[in-house]
Amino acid sequence: MATLGAGCASDGNNTNRNRGGAVGAITGAVVGGVVGNNSDRVSTEQGAAIGAVAGGLAGAAIGNRADNRNTQSSPPVYAADSSQVVQSIPQAPVSEPQETVPPQPAANAVWIRGHYGWTGNQYQWQSGRWEIPPPGARNWVQPSWQSAPNGGYVYARGHWQ
Repeated sequence: MATLGAGCASDGNNTNRNRGGAVGAITGAVVGGVVGNNSDRVSTEQGAAIGAVAGGLAGAAIGNRADNRNTQSSPPVYAADSSQVVQSIPQAPVSEPQETVPPQPAANAVWIRGHYGWTGNQYQWQSGRWEIPPPGARNWVQPSWQSAPNGGYVYARGHWQ
């Protein structure tokens, strides 16, 4: 029955809906079984089956509502690491290792080219990679230095927007 609830709730990508349907089905089965056990008209098995279906559908609806609320919000604004303020932007190495781009693993994968990332006290090369954008993301923003609110600069890592 939990599988039924998870299947009703699943779109193949969202764990909120999967979890809501499965938890609803399990909870419904337990409650339905207790009600069925204490009833003269419905058996324990019938109560559990009815409760699992009802709980799975309710859990799926609740998980779907939570998911829609999460995906309709605006994309998160990336906050730079304000604990690493520098007064002048450190000079990054000018030469970059040559990269060989491996075959694209999926049609929606995007190549993020390699770059020198700031570690807090030096630059370190970070190889390029394929990434599948998270839901709602439109483009990749390369790492950069941003002005700090109280002067100086902070390093903002690359992120999806």
